[in-house]
Amino acid sequence: MTHKPLAGVRVLEFGGYISGPYATSILCSLGADVVKVERPGVGEDFRRGANIDSLYFRQYNTGKRSLAVNLKDPEGVALVKALLPRFDVVLENLRPGKMDALGLGRGDLTALRSDLIYTSVTGFGNGGPMVDRPAYDMIGQAFGGLVSTLSNEGHAQLAGTCLADLITGLSTATGILAALVGRGAGGGSTHVETSLTEAISTLTIDAVTQLFETGRAPSRQSRHPQAQNFCLATASGEFIVLHLSSSQRFWECLVAAMDRPELLADARFTTYADRMVHYHDLAKILEGEFLVRPAAEWEKLLIDHDVPFAPVLDVKTYREHPQVEWLDIFERETDGLALTRVPWRFDGERPRRPGTAPLVGEHSLEIAGEVYGEDELRSLVASGTLFPAPASSSASK
Repeated sequence: MTHKPLAGVRVLEFGGYISGPYATSILCSLGADVVKVERPGVGEDFRRGANIDSLYFRQYNTGKRSLAVNLKDPEGVALVKALLPRFDVVLENLRPGKMDALGLGRGDLTALRSDLIYTSVTGFGNGGPMVDRPAYDMIGQAFGGLVSTLSNEGHAQLAGTCLADLITGLSTATGILAALVGRGAGGGSTHVETSLTEAISTLTIDAVTQLFETGRAPSRQSRHPQAQNFCLATASGEFIVLHLSSSQRFWECLVAAMDRPELLADARFTTYADRMVHYHDLAKILEGEFLVRPAAEWEKLLIDHDVPFAPVLDVKTYREHPQVEWLDIFERETDGLALTRVPWRFDGERPRRPGTAPLVGEHSLEIAGEVYGEDELRSLVASGTLFPAPASSSASK
């Protein structure tokens, strides 16, 4: 892209793991200059002692710059405050009160820049009886209703991937973008707040609606009759998912694809309401029917008859699918890690992630040099307050 929407916007990140860093990685992809504040030496915990060899760190931090500074040292805090007026957005996903204790809370920083967008991401919010509880992805999934909704009733089980952290990152980025628009329209400082608990609510809207419709909390199987969803094995061992919804036309198209016209006269399946009541009877018929042909034949029949369906792909086959390649969703670094790009295209083009993931402190001198002279920098490095990446590490990168 010749111009990215957030070019010129600067973000100071005090974040770790996924929810905060994913939010700022989105902003980075959109053109923002993101500076990641890290602990000297070890950096943030998601580096897992491997610096830039951590695939997880690289996925959420490629394109950012690293400022490694000791925030337990008043001189380190003073450096951050000296830099602050040059930044538009601050993001932190520490426990409530931690930034205030460091002297870097919203009040401290908005005193230095009156139109600062200060963003706080927590587990349960900044108040209430659970305010001080630690929270990570699966904690958010469990507390927010996802584990229950995605499990069979009475048999809770862990989800196979990260959901809470990722939707929190996306929700956080959305809030920051809205605040940037508001500031551009003449607004002042904004405190953007969200949490795992609040972000999860964007994924459980339909489940909450089901609760009010049926009077019972939904589980993994309770939506299937309503949506007319079916997951069906085929003769080739591959699976196909159907989603007929409430459309009578899609039901008639499926019957035609199966060449089972007698089903149209079956009173159990005449209307959408009938098919909801007799969903399990219909599921057994479809299960038997789909085992007769391989997936490739079913896909052709379903396409020819305009039935809503998709093959059940794993992440590997999804990433390699021609449609996904056409959408240009992934990019690969030279070492083969597939970085996921942001889910938008602008004028037909998807923003690419800039650069590589930073070594711990790789840009410390460059960033601190915006406000301090060489003598001050040497003093901060000598005292251990400022940590630059070793020259040998930078050279071998």
